[in-house]
Amino acid sequence: METGRKKLPSETQRSERNNNAVTTEPSISGFLLEPIAAGDFPSAVYLVAEEGEIVFHGAVGNAVVEPEIIPARTDTIYDVASMTKVLVTGLLMAMFVERGELRTVDAVSRYLSEFGHDDKRGISIAQLLSHTSGLPAWRPFYLLDPDPGNVLKEIGRLPTDENAAPVTYSDPNFITLGKIVEKMSGVSLREGFESMIAKPLRLLDTRFGPIGKNDLPRTAASETGNGFEKQTCIEQGYLDNKMDNADVFRDEVIWGEVHDGNAYFMGEVGGHAGLFSTAKEIFKIALQFLPNYTQLLKPQTCELFRTNLTPGQNEHRSFAFQLGSSPESTGGSPLSPQSFGHLGFTGTSLWIDPIEDRVFILLTNRTHHRKLPFANINAVRRQFHQLAVEALCQKT
Repeated sequence: METGRKKLPSETQRSERNNNAVTTEPSISGFLLEPIAAGDFPSAVYLVAEEGEIVFHGAVGNAVVEPEIIPARTDTIYDVASMTKVLVTGLLMAMFVERGELRTVDAVSRYLSEFGHDDKRGISIAQLLSHTSGLPAWRPFYLLDPDPGNVLKEIGRLPTDENAAPVTYSDPNFITLGKIVEKMSGVSLREGFESMIAKPLRLLDTRFGPIGKNDLPRTAASETGNGFEKQTCIEQGYLDNKMDNADVFRDEVIWGEVHDGNAYFMGEVGGHAGLFSTAKEIFKIALQFLPNYTQLLKPQTCELFRTNLTPGQNEHRSFAFQLGSSPESTGGSPLSPQSFGHLGFTGTSLWIDPIEDRVFILLTNRTHHRKLPFANINAVRRQFHQLAVEALCQKT
């Protein structure tokens, strides 16, 4: 049954209502100060919404610790990392599917000749979207070929692993999907995002990097250098015979530039990473995945995001998202099994509960001002959702 779309208030009405009703939530703010004090991350911005309206919105800690101290604000801009997969690539792909311009059952090779090899010819768009293609999780493409224009060619050469878990989360899946978006739109992914998402939603603070100098003071900083990726490359043998290529790794504080090395190599734009945004503007995009509020999709198209494409497998995946029913989901028990969400390596997360009509956004910069290894903050994410649901229930 098609869900009727609720009538959205005007921008003015919404702004007035939010200014009057939105508050910080002491239990959430107080809790987030604990991992900040423990050194897990220096800052956090959170947003909790219900029935299309922001209810709680707060900021704690310092968005920048070095080279200077800058406190986090509710409008601090974060590198959302892999949340790019859903906020940009997944949404644009859903728009093309809705229009009938492509089908998820289509072979990728129908659109990209690089997938015409025998071991790639049978891979479908749905398999890329649900991370069931057999492609590896990651490769340092900046060490495989000096030309970023050859990334797709390198992905076409990657061997698939028949022994891997059925669902293997993979950046190459979404880099490839980003190339399909470019093929379908006829413009770059940056231009496609701006014209098809940012402009119609009136987004002012959401863009691919780099961040301009005027907005840098309210942008959260990231890692000092690319120590994590450099260490990973050494451990996986990519630098054994290529230490002359070690200069591809940045040494300075990454601030206003994308943290992900492959996205940086590709001009700060990738189907897998590269987007910067604020909590409030992520919320605007998040509403596009809910049938009652979407402006960019038909309400029935939103069913894609809560439909399990990998039942009975090691991870439950829908159209670009992880589902709340997935084992050890970071959504946690307070969210319904039909909830869907995505994480970002930099310390960001978005979860949407379509049953309870709620949106949960937590932005941190766990890669900043911290020695390796970075903290695993999945328990923090689950507790954030627990506290947020409890606060919503107390409010009603």
